[in-house]
Amino acid sequence: MDKSPEIILDDNLKYIQSEFKKNIPNLILSSNSFHKIEFLNKIISSTKNPIIFVDMDLLYSGYIESKIIQHKENLTIFQPNNLNWKEKLAEISNKISKEEFLIIIDSFNGIYNIFDDLESARFVNSCIMLLSSLGKQSNSTIIITALARKKENSEWILSPGGKKIMKLVKMGIFYIKKKQNDLIINSINQK
Repeated sequence: MDKSPEIILDDNLKYIQSEFKKNIPNLILSSNSFHKIEFLNKIISSTKNPIIFVDMDLLYSGYIESKIIQHKENLTIFQPNNLNWKEKLAEISNKISKEEFLIIIDSFNGIYNIFDDLESARFVNSCIMLLSSLGKQSNSTIIITALARKKENSEWILSPGGKKIMKLVKMGIFYIKKKQNDLIINSINQK
């Protein structure tokens, strides 16, 4: 399944940003939440466009609050919950329909912790498709993160609705890991 060579992320991330433009949305898998946050911080730091960060697991917001990560001026953080999800979705949809954004939904696992039944999984997938459609119209980039691990048979383990989202034909799927001091990203080719 993994046929692409490893790419060591450079400082300006131009190559990976151009890869993200080819597919909307993009799913970033990682088995380590610290590597995921390090990657997201690099992407955010290298982006000049306005950024919407939908923080479902509150990890990134925690780093901002504790001043471990510096808050960028072009970054708007949303912290939706199951009570205000529709309101936040409408606000985000309105913003991204008007101009180009980098939209980060962190993390897929956090979304499914908020919504715990099968109907909710369908609803969340529909929301992601809505944001993707609006993102395409405004030339925005959409990144969804997920903590995942790989089984021995090369199958990825995600939260309950994750397999459906991974089957989208136009989705870019990448895996982040760290070797020594370098963040490495692999493109995961779908069958």
